[in-house]
Amino acid sequence: MIRVLVVEDQPVLRAGFAAIVDAEPDLEVVGVAGDGAAGVAQAEALAPDVVLMDIRMPGMDGLTATRLLTGRPSPPAVVVLTTFDLDAYVYEALRAGASGYLLKDAEPDELLAAIRVVAGGEAMLAPPITRRMIATFAAGGPPPGPEASEALAMLTSREREVFVLLASGMSNAELADQLGVGVGTVKTHVNALLTKLGVRDRVQATILAYDLGVVRPNSSSSRRGGGS
Repeated sequence: MIRVLVVEDQPVLRAGFAAIVDAEPDLEVVGVAGDGAAGVAQAEALAPDVVLMDIRMPGMDGLTATRLLTGRPSPPAVVVLTTFDLDAYVYEALRAGASGYLLKDAEPDELLAAIRVVAGGEAMLAPPITRRMIATFAAGGPPPGPEASEALAMLTSREREVFVLLASGMSNAELADQLGVGVGTVKTHVNALLTKLGVRDRVQATILAYDLGVVRPNSSSSRRGGGS
């Protein structure tokens, strides 16, 4: 059972998200909160697996709350939900440690899929956001520091291959099929390269791949719309 906390300041939306999640047999809403500070307190008390986090809320906003939650030992995965698809919010949410970013007008199936994906240790962004984010970073995002380049040099040839394919948005199952190995082997490679690169999850690894020039926006990897 995946335990979910809903943090949203609008009561109708909060109740709606909770109802959608609670209707699923493998998901359980363990708590709700109306602002970031209450969300952090609830997360500490209830230890959810996933937090659905609004960005704009009175008092402590969702970005601050996300940063506090993900900076702690054994943090929950955070999916940011917002009406805003502005690039600045996407980047700040990812820098804060969010594993997913969806617009509030997403279909219920997209929301449920995001919860299950991030609970499994992967990451998910709304497809239009992924495409624009990749294009922006490839067109002139901030240059990587020397530590990132040095970490890239530490990857084995197979880890580098996995890094490139991961940046295309492939799931572990797709990576296993592409490489002709088992999913368990893929997970081992992914965990190793995330550790060596010093990134938290697949979304941050994808950003770094484009930032380092390991993949390019006009390559086949940029044609995949989503991230999971």
